Amino acid sequence: MRSKQKILDATLGLIAEGGFEDVTIAAAARAAGVTRQTVYSIFSTREDMISEAMVGLVVGFMGEIGEKADRAETASDFVVETIVAARDLLRRQPVLNTLLRSGTANPLFDPDVMDRAEPVVRQFLDGYIERHPEFDPTQFDGVEAMFTRNALSVILFDDQTIHDDDGLRAYLRRWLVPLLPFG
Repeated sequence: MRSKQKILDATLGLIAEGGFEDVTIAAAARAAGVTRQTVYSIFSTREDMISEAMVGLVVGFMGEIGEKADRAETASDFVVETIVAARDLLRRQPVLNTLLRSGTANPLFDPDVMDRAEPVVRQFLDGYIERHPEFDPTQFDGVEAMFTRNALSVILFDDQTIHDDDGLRAYLRRWLVPLLPFG
């Protein structure tokens, strides 16, 4: 288990230093002080290694995002504030900030990004349901995909109208909230 964490930490270090293009199995092994065979015994592909490292990092920041989103008074505001807080964190955190760079190795452009992102989004939604037992949890059924697609679009396609937090809130309240089953 120690080797796995060393490899994940090394992967995050490589991403922070040079972006996703610099991450290879050999580079991660060198940075972690293990052999390539050790890396391959834990991760079947480079993409799996990067994905697990990034998901682990995001899950580690879920509390910070949740604290900001929990100030919301309604479920709709919770969704809006979660996206705003996630974008803020993405801009501030060096490893996550690499997701804002284009490139063929960026995992946001992997064909299975939705499969990897939706379970993380589900954890946010489940956290809201746990903290608000009066909320009907069936209202969040199927919202993960819409939430994920909207969050990814505002991260990837930034412009002047949504560049600051208030602009993003206004955009989400106008275009996303009316589509939510509880909006």
